[in-house]
Amino acid sequence: MAVKAKKPTRSRRSKNKKTPRTFRPRAFVRRWLLRLALGAALLAVLAVLLFRVINPPTTHTIWSESRRLGGVQRAWVDAADIAPVMLRSAVAAEDANFCTHWGFDMDAIRAAIDDGASRGGSTISQQVVKNVYLWQARSYVRKAMEALLTPLLEALWPKRRILEVYLNVAEFDEGVFGVDAAARHYFGVGPEALTDRQAALLASVLPSPKEREANRPSAAINRRAATIMDGAALIAKDGRAACFQD
Repeated sequence: MAVKAKKPTRSRRSKNKKTPRTFRPRAFVRRWLLRLALGAALLAVLAVLLFRVINPPTTHTIWSESRRLGGVQRAWVDAADIAPVMLRSAVAAEDANFCTHWGFDMDAIRAAIDDGASRGGSTISQQVVKNVYLWQARSYVRKAMEALLTPLLEALWPKRRILEVYLNVAEFDEGVFGVDAAARHYFGVGPEALTDRQAALLASVLPSPKEREANRPSAAINRRAATIMDGAALIAKDGRAACFQD
């Protein structure tokens, strides 16, 4: 009777012995860069979602101006308590295509380039990102972050919320932030009582709030206010205000 040959068995030591891993610096760096990118993206989404439902308590500009001046004028007001003409005036003055773009107005950007960059091409959405999440000083880092966060803001916030936050954090005079404080500061009325002309005058100071006064307008500001009044009426008629009106 033939005896079967036994297969050679590995010793316990050789069986449990594992091949040591080779450290690969490039793979390690790639792995951690991917984790950091995913973590940053998650934080960005959470930050944008947070202020969709919670009013931003402050901004970098409001905080720094409050420290410099020893306090600022500001009170939050919901969009429902702002005169509708003020909403339209802000859009007519700063971003007439607010309802039709996804965060960047390419026509305005091209116009700014053709004008030698002497005029701004930023949309209201970009300004909200800059004011709420970033800082004012110009830099490539800030512009890159603004370019990444703006589409996210557009995707996660309704247009009315974007405009509401914008009007509550915008600077209207030195130490005067938000449309509620601005309406009372310049005209002695609440934001719900603003007339067409008052709303247009407030919107006209937005590009340079420290250099313009809504209650003592120059000839240039009066002309700009008249243009804004026409623009606010136009976007109400042609549907470009539909995304933020009740």
